[in-house]
Amino acid sequence: MSEGKKLKIETIELLIVVLLGVTAIATAWSSWQGAMHSSQQDQKYTIATRLTAEANSTFNEAANYLSQDMNIWNQIVSLRIDLSFAVDKKDYEEIEKIEYKLDQIMADNVWDGFGAAIDWADGQAEYASPFDNKEFIDSYFADASALFDEAEEMMEAGNANNTHSDSQGLVTVIYAVVLFLLGIAASFKTERVKRILLIMSGVGFIGATIVMLTIPIIIP
Repeated sequence: MSEGKKLKIETIELLIVVLLGVTAIATAWSSWQGAMHSSQQDQKYTIATRLTAEANSTFNEAANYLSQDMNIWNQIVSLRIDLSFAVDKKDYEEIEKIEYKLDQIMADNVWDGFGAAIDWADGQAEYASPFDNKEFIDSYFADASALFDEAEEMMEAGNANNTHSDSQGLVTVIYAVVLFLLGIAASFKTERVKRILLIMSGVGFIGATIVMLTIPIIIP
């Protein structure tokens, strides 16, 4: 074997050894990052599940509060009707009694938002209920809606981690193929075969590395 050819083979073998070492390190990094993304996925799914349960509980509480306030409004309407009849009859004792009841129920059961909605309803040209105001209805469920939105965002973030974990898994598989090609390259004596396997390995390594670099890095 000529010195030139021997030098070429030695150079190729050196490149194979270097690429083997770099690929081994890259494989370890990719596997670790895949595990990190998988762990983040599990954590975010757990948080999303907890937030959803909390949102459902908050929604049910809001529905109960809404039902209670609707009952209060029915009592107010009933007292207002009684007050109207008392005024028509000029029954001042009854008027005073009903007005006292109205003042008490308003003071004890009507919170600021409910009071504002009653004022809105009273300001309408035709009869209206505070619960005809969509913004007022939505206010009951604002906290639940915020929790549902947070849970959805957390679930989407977990899905993203799942995608990244799968991508890292693909990168690891490609690196494994590269390691296999580099491993068998050492068993061949001819320069041509070694070069072909080295080129194939290099292309696979570069492709996998490009994919890996597009995946967000997680540092604990």
